[in-house]
Amino acid sequence: MKRVILLMLATTIAVTASAQENKSATTEDIATVEAVDTETKTEKEEIIKTGLNFGPLPAVAFDADKGFQLGALLNIYNYGDGSTYPNTMQHWYMEASWFTKGSYQIIFWYDNKTLIPGVRWSSAATLMNDKAMDFYGFNGYMSHYDAEMVALGKDKKNPDNFIYTPKYRLQRLQILAKTDFVGNIWNKKFFWEAGYHFSYFKQGYNNESALNFDRINKGKNENKKFPTDPADPRYESTIFDMYRRWGLISEDEAWGGINSTVRLGLLYDTRDKEGAPSRGIWAEGHVIIAPKWLGTTNPYYKYSVTFRHYVPIVKNDILTFAYRLNYEGTFGKDAPYYILPYITTVGQAFDRDGMGGYRTIRGIMRNRVQGLDMASYNLEFRWRFVSFPLWKQNIAFGLSLFSDGTMVTKGRDMSFRGKEEYRAEYDAYMADGLDADRPHITIGAGLRFIMNQNFIVAFEYGLPISRFSNDPFVKNQDGKGAFYINTGYLF
Repeated sequence: MKRVILLMLATTIAVTASAQENKSATTEDIATVEAVDTETKTEKEEIIKTGLNFGPLPAVAFDADKGFQLGALLNIYNYGDGSTYPNTMQHWYMEASWFTKGSYQIIFWYDNKTLIPGVRWSSAATLMNDKAMDFYGFNGYMSHYDAEMVALGKDKKNPDNFIYTPKYRLQRLQILAKTDFVGNIWNKKFFWEAGYHFSYFKQGYNNESALNFDRINKGKNENKKFPTDPADPRYESTIFDMYRRWGLISEDEAWGGINSTVRLGLLYDTRDKEGAPSRGIWAEGHVIIAPKWLGTTNPYYKYSVTFRHYVPIVKNDILTFAYRLNYEGTFGKDAPYYILPYITTVGQAFDRDGMGGYRTIRGIMRNRVQGLDMASYNLEFRWRFVSFPLWKQNIAFGLSLFSDGTMVTKGRDMSFRGKEEYRAEYDAYMADGLDADRPHITIGAGLRFIMNQNFIVAFEYGLPISRFSNDPFVKNQDGKGAFYINTGYLF
């Protein structure tokens, strides 16, 4: 795997360098940066990038939640005359990739700061088809995760234990299209934000069950197949189908729907650069309006507040302390369950799911924490231990230590609303969980390859501290940890 990653990086550097053609560095293209030594000052040269820079890359990565990723991606950066470097004037991102655990994604994303005078325009279109997305229920620790049965199902030494993982899986197809505008209010630090986001969710398999069990069980020994026949004494049902029986997920929303929203917000941004900031504040507040008259199948109204702060400890990007505080809230007492995992974005990003996983809380299972209101934090120390020019590119390597955390602060209604014949099943399930959620906290470390302040490949491992808990209601409820190979910084 290490050889594959090194080949990927070398290929990217070489192709990006060849794309420069007559954009070679001159004495006018060199920026002088302050040195690290606090007693004396030396000069460190960084090449100022201009024009178009291409970053093609095999999409060979790993995500503990999705498996190995195979495909291709392309970053195109336009730095113009170099006056905005390391920030870009335009950025294109294209990706088509597949994961070994049964999902695929196609992504197109575009960001432009010059087409509309004084306004930044960002758009994206994505198709994500997940054959077995993680679904552990609502309200964090209120929904019990049977880690022991999952482990037994994976035990190859005992062929009599059937696979238990499908109990916590749900098929999902999501199509997303969005366009956002960000305009200056004051001094290029305070901005307004507005955008339209459309998404279509297809949940479950053929409006019948959570998964295509014929596909799940194909090729497995009889003892290993997930038992879906109610006549089988070992019969198991997925959490999704159980929630439907109990009325926790209504049939009106169970199979997905259209999500048509307007997002409005304010932004305060004093970062020194966007790709790998080392100082400044990046704060946003949004409201999300998804009314019936706009075409939304299950209307709702939400809000989001995010505060990010980058504190330089050692100059020249050597050591930075960064943290992010986020609160996702809902107006009212309900919102469709399929929009709960998403963190609100406006601008140059697009919606990704969590809480749990690389983009949100590293180290806990993907989508482990879902509720109407959720609070989260991420904090990390970023140490860039070496920087050097290579093949007309600015290359750096960095290490990081981090801690992430989240919890549900307002849960989705989990009171029983099904037929009485399912009451005992519901009571037994709820007795295994807690009465309310508690903090889900992880710790971890990572390594990053950084090129031209924008193209970043990340290797990270996160571990939930619940693994070390003596409380049987919490221990192993967040998983055993996760390893990720991905791109960019978390924030």
